[in-house]
Amino acid sequence: MDRSIIVTRYARALVKYVGETGHGPLVSSEADLLARTLDSVPEFRKAIGSKDVLPSYEKKKLIAAVFEAGMSTEMDRFVDLLLKNGRIELLRDILRDFSDLYWRSVGVRQATLVTAVPARERLLQRLRAIVRSRTGDDLRIKTETDPDLIGGFVFDMGDTLLDASVKRQLEIIGSQLAVKNTRII
Repeated sequence: MDRSIIVTRYARALVKYVGETGHGPLVSSEADLLARTLDSVPEFRKAIGSKDVLPSYEKKKLIAAVFEAGMSTEMDRFVDLLLKNGRIELLRDILRDFSDLYWRSVGVRQATLVTAVPARERLLQRLRAIVRSRTGDDLRIKTETDPDLIGGFVFDMGDTLLDASVKRQLEIIGSQLAVKNTRII
């Protein structure tokens, strides 16, 4: 079976489960933390995803160690299910899909805003208002700073990417100058 189909099925099942228990925001924050940990610690990702490195009970201990206050019952049972079914290597992708599906199911879109300096609340409010007026959904914004942008911002909301950074504008100007210079020669 196609990997993306499996990932989506598990993500949807978790959305349904947290919908029944009412702990969606908690499980979503746990999913975000665990996904970020899997992204940022390659050794952790390899240990969890490899069938040969660790037995299931050790993988469960490693995953539980990510949560200082302990895992929610929902996350604990979900990890057990993935371990039992031999799908734990899909955990990161499932968590990413789950987070997006969960927030969409409650009328909230997720976006990432990258700015050269920390984003002002006024900008965040304006973006939320624009999205609400166009889609009817609320907006959950994850902010990041990247001084390499020089100025402006990069806004990523699913299938919409708006790059209004000074870095990108300079790249565009540079490529236009390169094209014009080749015509002169």
